[in-house]
Amino acid sequence: MAHLKSGTLGMTILLGLLTAIGPLSTDMYLPSLPSIQQHFGATTAQAQWTLSAYLLGFALGQVFYGPLSDRRGRKQVMLAGLALYAFANLASAMAPSLEVLIAARFLQGVGAAGPMVLARAIVRDLHGGREAGQMLARMGTIMGIVPAIAPMLGAGIEILSGWRMNFLAVVFLAIALGIAVARRLPETLRQPLVSPFSVREIMRGYGELCRDGRFTSFALLSAVTYAGLFAFISGSSFVMQGHFGLSPAGFAATFGVMVLGYILGTVMAQKVVASKGSLRAIEIGAVLQAVAGLALLGFSFVMPYWLAGLAVPMAFYAMGVGFTLPQSAAGALMPFPDRAGSVSSLLGIMQMSFAAIVGALVGAFVAQSPVALTAATALMGLIGMATLPRIRRVSTFS
Repeated sequence: MAHLKSGTLGMTILLGLLTAIGPLSTDMYLPSLPSIQQHFGATTAQAQWTLSAYLLGFALGQVFYGPLSDRRGRKQVMLAGLALYAFANLASAMAPSLEVLIAARFLQGVGAAGPMVLARAIVRDLHGGREAGQMLARMGTIMGIVPAIAPMLGAGIEILSGWRMNFLAVVFLAIALGIAVARRLPETLRQPLVSPFSVREIMRGYGELCRDGRFTSFALLSAVTYAGLFAFISGSSFVMQGHFGLSPAGFAATFGVMVLGYILGTVMAQKVVASKGSLRAIEIGAVLQAVAGLALLGFSFVMPYWLAGLAVPMAFYAMGVGFTLPQSAAGALMPFPDRAGSVSSLLGIMQMSFAAIVGALVGAFVAQSPVALTAATALMGLIGMATLPRIRRVSTFS
């Protein structure tokens, strides 16, 4: 079977689905979090570790995927990640204790890191400038559609078959994606790095990137953008089902409003990038996140039991993320075409590690008050807007 070609709809869909593995692994099982907590007799904070452990594994996995793919190629490394991801989901479905589930979720994160890291690197292999920003935005649209469906699908599976079946369903998806990658994805790495693959060499390369303002400015924006979104993701099931009294299906529908905001943001960003450039898209997104975050925090104090006061500002915040997140990734990747895998890895490490810390803090306090969720989201939005002057100085966007 012929390989997919650069820029085609088929290539966009495949890469988009590979990047969607990350949010799928969080959003599909979110309606089951209260059930998992009850099944194992755990506290809210303990159950929350099934989410944070996944992100920690995701962050650790990214240490190696990018640098290894810069030397061995994208395709082979991606297949290894998908295999580990499928195995870990199977282990999650069979977990006899919360500790085993947390460990399996950690392995899920390690496995899922590969497809997301390498999908971004493949975009940089094939595209530059505005084309890369537009491609990442289109992939972001697909990445948004999947988690828009995932909570509703997860809620349905939870009601019909229980929380374990959520993980089994993802096993079959991972196998299907592995077959598609093996048969249709071309190898896009043209000139592999000749430096040895070792921890010392990896750390040396990461150190160079961390000293380069062209990378760190966009990486900081990407990290706080995702952390603000994840603050909501990590605490939303407890807030909506506990504080607002929604059913799993009601939670999924309300969560979908936020995801639709993100999808709309990625669609609008494609048009802004084409006409005004990626930098303008980032500016629009950062302002949206800051303003919506403050509105979210304000409503949690003034009208704490008004559901729309949570859902509507969060939809606008997510719209800002749809503008900012794909373009900040493109901005970090643009100056380093010779080591796109390593850049994508370090970008993901910073993004997911920071999100895991924020998610754990929200999880520790969200049972007491929704303000823990709204305050964290607002703070991340304000930090993101504060990065704009530095972004404008170091940007290499055309």
